[in-house]
Amino acid sequence: MEAGGIDQPRAELQLDRSWHALSPEETLRALVTTLQGLSSAEARRRLAHFGPNRLAEVPPPNPLLILLHQFASPLIIALGLAAVVAGAFGEWVDASVIVAALAINALFGFIQEWRAESAIRSLMRYLSPKARVLRDGVEQIVESERLVPGDIVLLESGMRVPADLRLLATVALMIDESVLTGESVPVAKRTDPVDPDTPVADRTCMAYLGTIVTSGRGRGVVVATGTRTEVGRIAAVAQREVAPPTPLQQQLARFARTVALVVLAGILAIGAIGLARGDDLATLLTFAVGAAVAIVPEDLPVILTIVLAVSVQRMARRNAIVRHLPAVETLGSTTVIGSDKTGTLTENRMTARLVWAAGQEQDLSATETPCNPAARTPPPLEQASFRKLREQRTAHELVLLGGALANEAQLGAGTSDEEGGVGDPTDLALLRAAQQLLGDVTLLRQRFETLALLPFEPERRFAAILCATGERPILFVKGAPERILDMCSYWVSEQGLAPIDRQAIADAAAALAQRGFRVLGVAAGETEQQDERAFANFEGLVFLGLVALWDPPRAGVKEAIARCHAAGIRVLMITGDHAGTAAAIAAELGIAPPGSPVLTGRDLAHLDDETLRERVRTVNVYARVEPEQKLRIVRALQSLGETVAVTGDGVNDAPALRAADVGVAMGKSGTDVAREAADIVLADDNFVTIAAAVEEGRTAADNLRKSTFFLLSTGAATAVLLPTVVLLGLPLPFYPAQLLWLNLVTNGIQDIALAVEPKERDLMARRPRPRREGILSALLWERIALSGIVMALGTLWIFEHTLATFGSLDLARTVALTTMVLYQTFQVGNARSSTQSLFRIPPLSNRFLFIATAAALIVHIAALHVPVLQFVLRVQPIPLELWPRMILVAVTIVFAVELHKVIRRRWPYPSWELSSQVPQTTT
Repeated sequence: MEAGGIDQPRAELQLDRSWHALSPEETLRALVTTLQGLSSAEARRRLAHFGPNRLAEVPPPNPLLILLHQFASPLIIALGLAAVVAGAFGEWVDASVIVAALAINALFGFIQEWRAESAIRSLMRYLSPKARVLRDGVEQIVESERLVPGDIVLLESGMRVPADLRLLATVALMIDESVLTGESVPVAKRTDPVDPDTPVADRTCMAYLGTIVTSGRGRGVVVATGTRTEVGRIAAVAQREVAPPTPLQQQLARFARTVALVVLAGILAIGAIGLARGDDLATLLTFAVGAAVAIVPEDLPVILTIVLAVSVQRMARRNAIVRHLPAVETLGSTTVIGSDKTGTLTENRMTARLVWAAGQEQDLSATETPCNPAARTPPPLEQASFRKLREQRTAHELVLLGGALANEAQLGAGTSDEEGGVGDPTDLALLRAAQQLLGDVTLLRQRFETLALLPFEPERRFAAILCATGERPILFVKGAPERILDMCSYWVSEQGLAPIDRQAIADAAAALAQRGFRVLGVAAGETEQQDERAFANFEGLVFLGLVALWDPPRAGVKEAIARCHAAGIRVLMITGDHAGTAAAIAAELGIAPPGSPVLTGRDLAHLDDETLRERVRTVNVYARVEPEQKLRIVRALQSLGETVAVTGDGVNDAPALRAADVGVAMGKSGTDVAREAADIVLADDNFVTIAAAVEEGRTAADNLRKSTFFLLSTGAATAVLLPTVVLLGLPLPFYPAQLLWLNLVTNGIQDIALAVEPKERDLMARRPRPRREGILSALLWERIALSGIVMALGTLWIFEHTLATFGSLDLARTVALTTMVLYQTFQVGNARSSTQSLFRIPPLSNRFLFIATAAALIVHIAALHVPVLQFVLRVQPIPLELWPRMILVAVTIVFAVELHKVIRRRWPYPSWELSSQVPQTTT
């Protein structure tokens, strides 16, 4: 053994223990260490064995794998085969155009997915760079990553805890654990062991990595480092939790498989018929290439990216930063939002809400006034006897006076509540309340000279101050109501000073606690003592009243939740805070009515998965929840078919943020862990932004449907037209390159413009789109089929007429292609609304679409006369006498779709677009 420290073989250490259930002495023995710490040599040996106090980094995604992933879609494979067939038959122009289209799509997809998933790496930021330890019997400053189990760590106010510690000694130690547990109030720490099954939030003898010491001092022994800490355990859970594919990604996968199977089945069927008839194999293979190019929506990935990117920009303007594009549409489909409380629904700032005195409550939120405290200072509180103070001030003011004087905190230099200060959050809240009601607390403290101060201690459960005023000093005391009551013989009643009514005060304190408030009692009395001897005997004091404190809801959150309910979205509160506090805030915000059931972490621990599935159908508030339990809640909701969004800002929220369909983190107050695990980050930390983001998500989903409908209309027309001409024995009306031109250029220009279509008026009155529903509803599939038939028949007629009249196959193909372009010009107007008539939508409400439609037509007309494009597309100028005929044919699509809208308004589908009736939400 070396002097001043333990030198012990590491093999005897067993770290898999419930350290919070062991006494300090048992913990030291188990870790083979002493209060003087380890020796330097033993610390080095343990470091070599246990490794550094840091979390394993997640390797960044492989760029090559991301690039190869872009070619995994059945649609892309079908197009690739079409390019190979075209090249094999010497159609190098067509093959080159197809390959170019594939390359462009792959580039867009690669850029979209090239994002490093660094949620776990960011957890390393919670390791303090330095730590104060005892080694070799002396205090040393070491790098926190060199801490090992058995090290003795010294804590003081303002420090971030550098590892998981079992506390050995505490002096008024308070630790903010909100990033880990979600509890907004700093936790008083002591050294007494607790039960083995005590949840993390109630382990008062432990200090955990990443939490912050708000006041006091302490000493603890390291029991876990790096990946073995509570934060490391959460990191492991988040790492194991694979983010599920979003509903949009699932729908796209199903859509791609369906289209690929339809194309393959159609080609094989027509090919079999052609071979049976004795058709030329080359002709049939050319048809196969043309069918693949025509039916496969090759620019759908590009359109999807653009639609989502436009929505990302819109959401950014509304303070919602999107990290993963598919999350935009998912948020619009959300049916349940599971929100953290502290820092998300509330301000994460303790505030004095009520003062109870003389049997009456005073709501401090109703007396808030802005600006300089000097401008609102009432007549000054001069030094006076306790009796004169009671005459000068109301009972409620005396309560705040005592709370402000028996107080170690200091407000910030500014005049605004938002400018913070230094000290315990509860003390700061009392100072802000006193400044609000009594004036400048700095001047107030100067008028009441401090003779002695007794700081708050968790074991003592109160703080006291002795002030020089009048003839005799006054003793002010604040703390736990039951503790203050024991000191008092009198109280300030409605009739004035009277013998204390302990039952009335206890009932008032219990009622406030039941409403979710943290309650403090305040008392005062005169004494003969002039120094600390006054603290030797707390008897015969006057009970002044109670202060009710809480972490208030953010402004506008209640209205945002109401908007979510109106949109058919259920809002849950999932927090690590106490059940009473959670229920009170939930009732205040309209999440759940007063008296609604609350499921706690202990309750969840005793529920099997099937029972939990039933409970989550009706329970809206979950309290004292640990990270794994939050995951269980999310999975239970998803198993019921819900599309779940989870909001949060703490380390404890990271696994659920990753597992949810869309994770939403706070940008300002949120931890790096939460931000990196989330899909969307709220730049203003405001739940109000959620409602705005949902609206933008729904707009994105609606515009994606419009774009997809418009894109597939052309594919449907060619899907009907090509087999028809093969079966009729007619020449193919298009070359593969012409079909790509139709899909990627003329169609694509207008499709992009549909991405910025303004939202429809009733968008937020519709219920969320069902998760089982695909990209397109049954209504739109029906309309696509109708449009395809109308456009195919019109194009076939004009193709045959031109071929018969002019005898030129290239001219007939050019006319057929141009007729399809004209069809698109009218069809894009039909796509602007699923139900509303084209003639009721202002043409210039989307100026970009108006310009894009004109541009697509101009580009195509130009291609008919530009030599290079004439060669690539094999087109030629069209005689003027054919244009009126083509326009008359193309305009028939407007009347066909308008008739369909009229019919479906009269006999509607039970679909998402046609329903403006929101289902009842469980509140």
